[in-house]
Amino acid sequence: MDLLNSFDLTVYHALNHLAGHHPVLDAIMVFFAQYALELYAVLFVVAWFALPKSNSDKRHALMVAGLSGVLALLINFLISHVWFRPRPFVTLAQMHESFTKFIPHSADASFPSDHTSGSYAFASASWGKTSKWVSWAFTSIAIIVMIARVYVGVHWPTDVLASFVVGLVSSKIMWKLSPKIYPLTRIVLRMFRMGNVSNRSVAE
Repeated sequence: MDLLNSFDLTVYHALNHLAGHHPVLDAIMVFFAQYALELYAVLFVVAWFALPKSNSDKRHALMVAGLSGVLALLINFLISHVWFRPRPFVTLAQMHESFTKFIPHSADASFPSDHTSGSYAFASASWGKTSKWVSWAFTSIAIIVMIARVYVGVHWPTDVLASFVVGLVSSKIMWKLSPKIYPLTRIVLRMFRMGNVSNRSVAE
């Protein structure tokens, strides 16, 4: 069963009907819709080495952010196997309504959005925990991804809104588990000959 409602239809069409009319905007949305998780991986590496070598606390926050993204994807996997929601291009084709499917995508579960959940898990885990430029970059990408997944036609608006919640919950859980992550952070820091994580940052 699909929870189709006027909000989803209205917002979906408002964004999706823009696709195909603005080449530059199309290119931006397609890029973020398809490669957000890879972009986060690149930014993770850049941030790791760009931070001052002695700043271990903020690198620990990056570790928590990365693991928050993984947890968000696991939560999505469980949700999609409990309740299957068809993709917009499947439902709208059956309804004989217009839509633009701007990127290739399988007809798997639409709810929630892996890209959006992972993005907001990364972003929210970094809030107040690492450098502002890292948090701003992570959050800006997450916002664009949320819009882009609807724009290109592969998610309903409520898919990405629910994914925002999944991302927030995942980051909260991982920060609660922060002391358990400490040994992994310490191993990675030692590999790159960087300082240890302080007790303060682990306890937060």
